[in-house]
Amino acid sequence: MKLLPSLLAAAAVALAFSAPVSAQESTIRKTLAERIPQLEKIDEVRSTPMSGLYEVRVGTDVFYTDAKGNFLIQGELIDTKARRNLTEDRIAKLSAVDFSTLPLKDAFITVRGNGKRQLVVFADPNCGYCKRFERDLQKIDNVTVHTFLYPILSPDSAEKSRNIWCAKDRSNTWDDWMLRDKTPADASCDTAALQRNLAFGKKHKITGTPTLIFSDGSRVPGAIASADLEKRLTDSASAASTSSAR
Repeated sequence: MKLLPSLLAAAAVALAFSAPVSAQESTIRKTLAERIPQLEKIDEVRSTPMSGLYEVRVGTDVFYTDAKGNFLIQGELIDTKARRNLTEDRIAKLSAVDFSTLPLKDAFITVRGNGKRQLVVFADPNCGYCKRFERDLQKIDNVTVHTFLYPILSPDSAEKSRNIWCAKDRSNTWDDWMLRDKTPADASCDTAALQRNLAFGKKHKITGTPTLIFSDGSRVPGAIASADLEKRLTDSASAASTSSAR
């Protein structure tokens, strides 16, 4: 029952954002395209809960404008009454990834405890924040971790990713390097999965590591502490279960 207020609030925000803007949309699109060439391809124009303010979406980037497109705001819209960051909520929804569409065959798996909860991690082996996150992850039980090697930091990242992916025990080799600084032994195999990971990340604008994706589709850019991770895993598992039961 504790979820009800937040669900109602989310529904109210969704309704407020979905109000028709057809009368202003063409004007906004035309004006912004003429004055700001980068906004020539606008994906969506929607009203916001703030009277006279409209959301302009380009991919997962969100801007705000008036009804005539004379002013453009790049910033956050805060609902002070509900105490919600509407921009943050919107971007979180736009950046969510349908868990069922993830190419899990291109990740290696580590299971802890009963493995019931699901977590996807895009990580670069040379990422210091990834190493810190892996240490915190050791405190979490009852989770299946799907690690996508995502070598974006340096040529050495690609080399280490290849050696880890081609190792006989990927999970153990990963832990040896990330937790114990044991350099992966040279190995070779088909590394097409790593290229697919890079393509997937580019498509979904995964620009940093670690990037975490939870079973409800929500994602977090960056390392988080074990307490926050535990809460997010529990909440996302509950949300995913509720959604599948509908």
